[in-house]
Amino acid sequence: MLINSQKDRFIPIRKADVVQACINENQLSDEQKQQFSSFCQLLVSTLHFEYHQKLEILKDNYAPFDPNSDTIAIAADNPQILQQKQQQFSNTFIQVLNAANFEKVTETDLQEALNEESLFKVRLAVEFDDFAEVVFYRRGEQQRTEVLSKFWGLKKQQVNFTNYDKVAVYIKFKDADYFSKINRQVNNFEPGSTVIKLFQNIPKADLEMLFPNSEVRMRTIDKAIIGGSAVVGGAVVLVTKLGASLVLLGTLISYWLGLSNKEVTIGSQQLVVLGAGLGVLGGFIFKEWTKFKNRKLSFMKALTDNLYFKNLDNNSGVFHHLIDSAEEEECKEAILAYYFLLTKASPMTSGELDKCIETWFFEKFNLNVDFEIEDALAKLVRLGLVILVEQSYSAVPLQQGLNILDKNWDQLFMFS
Repeated sequence: MLINSQKDRFIPIRKADVVQACINENQLSDEQKQQFSSFCQLLVSTLHFEYHQKLEILKDNYAPFDPNSDTIAIAADNPQILQQKQQQFSNTFIQVLNAANFEKVTETDLQEALNEESLFKVRLAVEFDDFAEVVFYRRGEQQRTEVLSKFWGLKKQQVNFTNYDKVAVYIKFKDADYFSKINRQVNNFEPGSTVIKLFQNIPKADLEMLFPNSEVRMRTIDKAIIGGSAVVGGAVVLVTKLGASLVLLGTLISYWLGLSNKEVTIGSQQLVVLGAGLGVLGGFIFKEWTKFKNRKLSFMKALTDNLYFKNLDNNSGVFHHLIDSAEEEECKEAILAYYFLLTKASPMTSGELDKCIETWFFEKFNLNVDFEIEDALAKLVRLGLVILVEQSYSAVPLQQGLNILDKNWDQLFMFS
């Protein structure tokens, strides 16, 4: 259950719904509504072209590091070129994340997450030395409360926790030379590769489960449960199953150490007793080891099941997903900023416009949005759709805006 939401840059409304909400405000005439709809279509197409270019940059620079690539490399890049591509990819990817209104998870937040107890009661170990670079981004930070079962369902406990709607993970593994030097064989990942993952609905305390090399470890309470069961079971086996064998072994050891003068004769009956005792002991050890492995497997299944429904995309699919999200956010911001400047009687400062749009979100949709006003205005000024005079902004008329966007579109490909 959601109990509180933080002010976020993300606009949780579809682009088409934002356009329709503006039209439904009835601040425009019927002719202007048609023009505004065409204006939004042209603006969206322009920004879509720009983000298509970013997508191509991401694809070209990520190709040498993609562990899921199904194409062959025609020519191998030298180390210097590879480093340049890695840096270019990283820079562009961060730009896209920022445009999609993701926030970087700080080192403090990540460390707190690693120190907190997991909500699904699985202890994980992460080998951080495997990584050359680790960056987490999140969007939609909220405070939630859930009721968890404890002591096999006998007790219910209400837990408050921080939840992230979306989490993007960017991890670069160290190269093969590093793993060769420490004499370690890796099976779960490719040395030198760059792993990108996108998840949804992740509690802050469970961020460690998103690392690709995380391993399940037994918690102290789980070890105590298994150890206690083994001790009790072992005592029962000793008393009921191994009594005769232990007496025989004790007599033999006493005779061999000179503690007893009574000679012990081992016949077929004594051998049967010893064999039976060893068989019971071996069976008990195997049973306890199996219980330990099964409990660990149950934890691994819990981890896998949890991630199955939370994983949205992997590697190159992630930046396809994020490009679409970034483009959507940029369009919504630009459309809203233009619309409110267009429908106001006088020019507005960025602060006045920001407050106006955030108030509109709260009153119309009950949303507490931290609107990206500077980013929205920068796009509109760059495209020539908004004019800045003495710190105040005003929108060009709709017909002029349509002409500007149409001209810009026609000039995207100039070969003469």
